[in-house]
Amino acid sequence: MNKKVVSVLLSTVLAAGLAISAFAAPADSESVKKAADEGWEIAVVPKDSTNPWFVRMKAGVDGFASETGVDCYQVDTGTIDAVAQAQQVKDLIAQGVDAICVVPVDIESMDSALKEAKDAGIVVIAHEGASLENVDYDIEAFSNEGYGAFIMQNLAEAMGEEGVYTTMVASLTNGSHNEWADAGVAYQKENYPNMTLLEEMPRVESNDNGDDAYNKAKELIKAYPDLKGIMGTSSFDAPGVARAIQELGLTDQFFTSGTGMPADNAELLKSGVVKSLTLWDPAIAGEAMVDLACKVLAGEAIEAPVNLDVDGYTEMNWREGSETVLEGQGWITIDAENVDSFGF
Repeated sequence: MNKKVVSVLLSTVLAAGLAISAFAAPADSESVKKAADEGWEIAVVPKDSTNPWFVRMKAGVDGFASETGVDCYQVDTGTIDAVAQAQQVKDLIAQGVDAICVVPVDIESMDSALKEAKDAGIVVIAHEGASLENVDYDIEAFSNEGYGAFIMQNLAEAMGEEGVYTTMVASLTNGSHNEWADAGVAYQKENYPNMTLLEEMPRVESNDNGDDAYNKAKELIKAYPDLKGIMGTSSFDAPGVARAIQELGLTDQFFTSGTGMPADNAELLKSGVVKSLTLWDPAIAGEAMVDLACKVLAGEAIEAPVNLDVDGYTEMNWREGSETVLEGQGWITIDAENVDSFGF
């Protein structure tokens, strides 16, 4: 993805981020109207309904229902439990719902339950379930390449587009984190010639743990005086590195960016220790799933680019080699100005 394309996407998504407190009203599409008129029932099954992430998703689904009249809702799954989630899907099959939208805990057990749903003629839409087989479609907020480039853009801006940096992942075996990091490095090499990846330690592990990220950052800063930034991928990376920056008195001298939750990191952002974090909004993902379910139920042809009528999901394209996985541009920037507007 070249710099011009990403810059255009960035401008679009930043605008969405600044207005994130108000859910985007779905377009007045024929499929949504038909879903409301027909009374089709669409159930959304999250991983963990008690998690703030999925509380936020529920707000998006509820917003879609109130704005459109579509009978859609998010079920109460309780805390994360793959067996219980699969059973919840089976209960919905027995109830005879028209569509099930799911964010799977476990691919194998969920695929088995979703096969039963498909056999029963129920439309199945997934999110964060690209390897599921028994779905009509899976939607992803972004491509791994695009998201990695986006994180790098944020880090480069903080670093003034110059200096030595390294990358941090939960583990060297974590697929998405390493793909984001690889994409970030590739984007830096193409677009920021005055930035340099640390040769001795190009990738470090945080074990998906904020304390480990904090300790690793302190070790790196001590060992490599020229190091100026760390690109994080796990939601614990950048916040952990930020603690080290703050403790060592290196605000505005050492920089980090990466995935992070708004409420958990509001004070770090407002203090200026971290200039920005990146994320995608689960409320909008929830709306997008329901919108796609309406299109499939209405018999609408799903042809790329697919417009799901909410910001970041208006030009979805097929993942390379797939006929079921659709990828958008749903990443957002969190900063001191908009961090309090997210609600999670």
